Amino acid sequence: MGLVKDLFKGDKVIWIIFLFLCLISIIEVFSAASTLTYKSGDHWAPIRQHATYLMVGFVIVILVHKISSKWFRAAPFFLLPISCILLLFVMVMGATVNGASRWTSIFGIQFQPSEIAKMAIIIVTAFILSRCQDDYGANKKAFKYIMCCAGIVLLLIAPENASTAALLFGVVFLMMIIGRVPWGQLLKLLGVLGVGLALFIGMILITPTQKYSQLPMMHRVETWQNRIKGFLDDKGTVPPEKYDIDKDAQVAHANIAIASSNIVGKMPGNSIQRDFLSQAFSDFIFAIIIEELGLLGGAFIVLLYLWLLIRAGRVARKCERSFPAFLIMGIALLLVCQAMMNMMVAVGLFPVTGQPLPLISKGGTSTLINCAYIGMILSVSREVNEHQAEEEAALLEEEEKQKKAKDLLNMAIDMANQPNDEKTTNAEIPNKLVTDNTLCKNNLIYEPVEDNKNY
Repeated sequence: MGLVKDLFKGDKVIWIIFLFLCLISIIEVFSAASTLTYKSGDHWAPIRQHATYLMVGFVIVILVHKISSKWFRAAPFFLLPISCILLLFVMVMGATVNGASRWTSIFGIQFQPSEIAKMAIIIVTAFILSRCQDDYGANKKAFKYIMCCAGIVLLLIAPENASTAALLFGVVFLMMIIGRVPWGQLLKLLGVLGVGLALFIGMILITPTQKYSQLPMMHRVETWQNRIKGFLDDKGTVPPEKYDIDKDAQVAHANIAIASSNIVGKMPGNSIQRDFLSQAFSDFIFAIIIEELGLLGGAFIVLLYLWLLIRAGRVARKCERSFPAFLIMGIALLLVCQAMMNMMVAVGLFPVTGQPLPLISKGGTSTLINCAYIGMILSVSREVNEHQAEEEAALLEEEEKQKKAKDLLNMAIDMANQPNDEKTTNAEIPNKLVTDNTLCKNNLIYEPVEDNKNY
């Protein structure tokens, strides 16, 4: 038991949530990766690879949650410039997957630099908010610093991964609200971005995509246009027999998977749409979860993520310092907002994006980075628990001292009330109670009895 306690420190509920998500991930990825199994010819290859990433991620959680949160402050100083360099490299020479250059490879290991950039921006934002706090909240300089750091990274991410840029901006905005950045600055930012986004979407929908294809960093405009139009189209007016299932196959098969389910689902391994749904093991795994585990399973997944956010909020409220509080709230918001975006795409409430379901979808870089996020949250919760234990021990020690002082005072009062002719032997009182010159302050001193004479 001692070894288990040493390994699993921090908030026990967050540990339970993390282990539940990993367990669900193994079951559902194994079920949803049928297309990968068909391509590889090895039934166990996809789940073996995913389980390996989860085991490495579990080790990362163990290691990171042992690190003091004060060392996380130093991470942005090397993560931010490295991620910017890698994002520039990806834009020029990155590997193209599904029409987007988001991947790069170092020593044979393929990963997405945007995942590292997300971590860097969350830590930088938490650091700036903690350093710029005063009695009335964050001062105006905090907004400028955050926008400078986040703006550069968002501009590098957006051309190849607009959904990740939008997600990261939303989390940074929520962190600024939590950090009490002046509302005047936040409302001005929302107004400018709202107008700019409306004009940009209008231009994309109206202007032919051929005119954008020659512009730098605009090669994915056609993809954005198709996804926005596909989301805005009123599919309810199309009769089922005339619906073109091949035109928007991902959304169509996701809808079929959800519609063919019930309260408890078809049970794991019995999905039908996994064989037709592209990225069933990643971007649309929530549709497979509902098909196999039913509405109850889907609701349980939602509750796990919301529970994670609530527990992180409770830990943040107990933090003595502002940086750890802002850090874990930013991490929890990132994980939960990404999960909600993924689930909204699967059920047709948001345009199709490439966001995986954190800690459940099959992935390499995202799985390891998400495990590092959980480790950071557990690191802060471990420090909070240790601080509370120290305070409780100090309080018990103080109560014990007060109890002893009260007993001594009562003994002195009893001795003072004894008749002058009454004899007291050493057998009754083993130690001789004497007082010094500060008797008026109730400072009592014990001196050992040197002889057996009465006094």
